[in-house]
Amino acid sequence: MKQSLSETCYKFFSTLANPTRLAIVELLRDSPRNVTEISQILNQEQSMISHNLQRLDECRFIFSEQRKKKRFYSLNKETMEPLLKLFTYHSEKYCPTGGKCLNKNNLQKRKLREASDPLYLAHQ
Repeated sequence: MKQSLSETCYKFFSTLANPTRLAIVELLRDSPRNVTEISQILNQEQSMISHNLQRLDECRFIFSEQRKKKRFYSLNKETMEPLLKLFTYHSEKYCPTGGKCLNKNNLQKRKLREASDPLYLAHQ
């Protein structure tokens, strides 16, 4: 039976809602790494990292590859990189104060400032 879009979206976003998994995704943007490297860089137990890697792999956010005795994990750049770029754009535009989102009044002021900016108008 095919999953509904809402079920798929729920699993997708709930997987990414975990801070450890997000940190792993960000780390793998740079280069493939094994579980030992990831756990050392993130300063977390290897078992916790392995558990989170399994969930990311299950959703195909990452890929794994065996190299001799170690398994290396890499980011699924085809789908994750555009998504991460979108998140970056959104956070810079609507959450410019370190994760705190703009309220309605601040958003209105920003729109007015952008509308009067000649560089902004040139891109429209």
